[in-house]
Amino acid sequence: EVLRKTKVVGKFVEFYGPGAKALSLPDRATIANMAPEYGATMGFFGIDEITTGYLAGTGRPPELCKTVENYYKAQGLWGIPTEKDTLEFSQVVEIDLSKVKPGVAGPKRPQDRIELQNLKSSFVGSFSKPVTESGFGKKAEDFASVSAEVNGSHIGHGSVLIAAITSCTNTSNPTVMLAAGLLAKKAIEKGLKLNPSVKSSLAPGSRVVTDYLNKTGLQTYLDQLGFQTVGYGCTTCIGNSGPLDTKIEEAVVKNDLVAASVLSGNRNFE
Repeated sequence: EVLRKTKVVGKFVEFYGPGAKALSLPDRATIANMAPEYGATMGFFGIDEITTGYLAGTGRPPELCKTVENYYKAQGLWGIPTEKDTLEFSQVVEIDLSKVKPGVAGPKRPQDRIELQNLKSSFVGSFSKPVTESGFGKKAEDFASVSAEVNGSHIGHGSVLIAAITSCTNTSNPTVMLAAGLLAKKAIEKGLKLNPSVKSSLAPGSRVVTDYLNKTGLQTYLDQLGFQTVGYGCTTCIGNSGPLDTKIEEAVVKNDLVAASVLSGNRNFE
């Protein structure tokens, strides 16, 4: 959101500072690969021991890793600066990481960030706002009064009908994907199940994700919960969720329901 407001379109964004230096390799890759989301030509981090650690971890010989380190030190390009006076930038943007709070995008436009605690009030408010104000243009009194019974499930305005872990930058990040698997494990162990009206799917960002989810035994819990792997390309984010159950689709159309989908993607479309 900060980078969008800064209008970084057509620019190279270099991340630096103590926060950037402390990030793991997967987190750096996630942020750099999200350049299309904030509009930059590219986002990148300086070359440091995390870089050479990656080279070593992916089979490069020690002498090559040492050559890379020596070269960038000789060029004065080694390491991520922690102070803004270290390098000369055309523009400096400061982000206080202590002020970052969990948020979601939507409910209609990806640039509309909502703090998680305000999700309910935002959705309820959007329900009766005019379409010209990014609302749904419905009558406020219809929010709780219009509903339908489908296959033994109650669905109404605001019902989640799609839950998708989509093939995106963050679904190649082991920290995030292993956490999803552990969450599924806890859910299964506590006897939790998906509402049968929810269409669920898992599209990892890489086949490597499937490999480590299988090796850790976590994929079986995702499968049991309903998040079976459907593929590795773009899915629900761009409308490739496939059709809903026919009866659910008919109920949504007949009652003009404003239903919801919950996605893990970097961007969401209306």
